[in-house]
Amino acid sequence: MKIAPELAETVAAIVDAGSLDGAARALRITPSAVSQRLRTLEGQLGRVLIVRSKPARATESGAVVVRMARQYGLLAHDAAIALGLDGPGRLSVPIAVNADSLATWLLPALEPVSRTHDVTFELHREDEDRTAALLEAGTVMAAVTSQSEPIAGCTVTPLGDTFYDAVATPAFVARWMPDGVTARSLEQAPAIDFDRADDIQSAWLREQGADPALPPRHYVPASEDYAAAVRLGLGWGMLPPLQAKPALDTGLLMLLGEPRLRVPLHWQQWNLRSPALVAIREAVVAAARAALPPERPRRSGRAPSEAIRAVAPSGGGSPSTSRGGAR
Repeated sequence: MKIAPELAETVAAIVDAGSLDGAARALRITPSAVSQRLRTLEGQLGRVLIVRSKPARATESGAVVVRMARQYGLLAHDAAIALGLDGPGRLSVPIAVNADSLATWLLPALEPVSRTHDVTFELHREDEDRTAALLEAGTVMAAVTSQSEPIAGCTVTPLGDTFYDAVATPAFVARWMPDGVTARSLEQAPAIDFDRADDIQSAWLREQGADPALPPRHYVPASEDYAAAVRLGLGWGMLPPLQAKPALDTGLLMLLGEPRLRVPLHWQQWNLRSPALVAIREAVVAAARAALPPERPRRSGRAPSEAIRAVAPSGGGSPSTSRGGAR
């Protein structure tokens, strides 16, 4: 049985808008027409595609239909351009990305593509451990992810490593660590987490022999605001060099010590020969490799993790624990 493109497009519109009314506005049809299209396709397939919640969300079967709709839309757009047809429309490209990449190198990579291709970008900020799930569900066409194994129907390209250094202001260190950065002082000094899923500070504390359950925590869920909170001395935190270096160079921040933690990043996107997707991948890979050091081989040590590793000053060292948080 064939799925009519307009029916699949309607399911995707409901997921994007979060409601049938929102989908009706996006498709410029009545809400009753949206409801009828959804009932028709669910009846044809014999399964529920949309959970009628607030916001509405796709079921597992619905996610398959959403992915098909997005891929059909991409191919139809490229075909219209190749055939010289009038009004192919602007292509919307949803991308999943972690907050630190979004705050540092990703946007400069996408800007030239927006000048050479008729595209707009819808960026979904999510932890690099969880962006792959958005790609599998068809929510996005591409993702910056820590997952190195290719998702079904996708290609994967290594981008490099995001490094994280433990930093704080000199005044913060003087107040909370007057006798040096020790396990005891770290268990008393306030730390800053991105959110309650962010484990990177806890990973560094464990490397210092400190109990990560003991320090008081601030939660600042935005990359730039997180860095600002560290620079203001609210607590200590882990920052990537692109955010930490200016403050380190001026003495506003200081390093708390090794190890440096690293998160290997990869670019995964649908395996479709779309000129727009090819251009986006080339721009993203070039920008990431200019901003991020290449991934180094894993060394022996404690149980390895795909997402986060601890490295010595030279770049080697033993692995550490997994991390979370949309950093």
